[in-house]
Amino acid sequence: MKDVAARAGVGLKTVSRVVNGETGVTPDTERRVQEAIDALGFRRNDSARVLRKGRTATVGLVLEDLADPFYGPLNRAVEEVARAHGALLINGSSAEDPERERELALALCARRVDGLIVIPAGDDHRYLEPEIRAGVATVFVDRPAGRIDADVVLSDSFGGARDGVAHLIAGGHRRIGFIGDHPRIHTATERLRGYRAAMADAGLPVAGSWVSLGSTAPERVAAAARSMLAGPEAVSAVFAGNNRVTVTLVRVLAERERAWGQERRGQERREHPVALVGFDDFELADLLRPGVTVVAQDPAALGRVATDRLFQRLAGADLPPARIELPTRLIPRGSGELPPAH
Repeated sequence: MKDVAARAGVGLKTVSRVVNGETGVTPDTERRVQEAIDALGFRRNDSARVLRKGRTATVGLVLEDLADPFYGPLNRAVEEVARAHGALLINGSSAEDPERERELALALCARRVDGLIVIPAGDDHRYLEPEIRAGVATVFVDRPAGRIDADVVLSDSFGGARDGVAHLIAGGHRRIGFIGDHPRIHTATERLRGYRAAMADAGLPVAGSWVSLGSTAPERVAAAARSMLAGPEAVSAVFAGNNRVTVTLVRVLAERERAWGQERRGQERREHPVALVGFDDFELADLLRPGVTVVAQDPAALGRVATDRLFQRLAGADLPPARIELPTRLIPRGSGELPPAH
């Protein structure tokens, strides 16, 4: 600062005001100070600034999988809100592993992030209690925290699934399957609950063979789908619990159509196309034939609302932990409107 002040012909206080964006400096003086900084090649030492102010101007984001298309818009929204507050974002993936989530969250806290946004993989977050007491603002997204009271921003998984299955029922379907994620995951159980509620509302039974929860690995999902589509209790429609399941189901149903075409060419059609509604939108869903009907979340809104809440806490707002639930919307595109065989 002394070198900059000498080169610009100003006092140390003036340099400090320019560097920290304070008022009371004329435009000409500010220009001279900035030119001196640029000419000397100096940069502000943020580590020293942290020691003085106690803030790092960084936010940590722990999510499931950066490669999942759902998390791209969410990550970008968190980054944009953080940037508007002058903060940097550091993120990492838990790979749906509770221990990895814990290690990553605590590693970010050890690097003195001001706040954390966490998409939980585990169901016990008491390990974060000391960090929260120490002042690390924390907001959970997509799934609630386990065994602690904390802010959470969710989509309406129950209501969205109920609406999607009710849409299939309104189209005439009575045998509807559900394929979802691991039952320990909050969103999977909520969407299953919505499926069961829609079936119960319509007075429809649910056969045990129509429900399958577990890994979203394509092999597991494909095997579950083929089982549901075979035998005397074969389903005429399927509700997919998330976008990864939906993509696998699109492939299985396309293979089924191709196999039928090769085996029964020239014969009267005996099978009927299976209707499909998926939870979560995904890229190119509208370009397939038929387009894939989905219950769409707004991942960018989840990220914005969660980060806004985080910065409210960082600004000192004394707020009780809140559960904020955002609505979903049904987007009919064709696959969910295929009628059952009569």
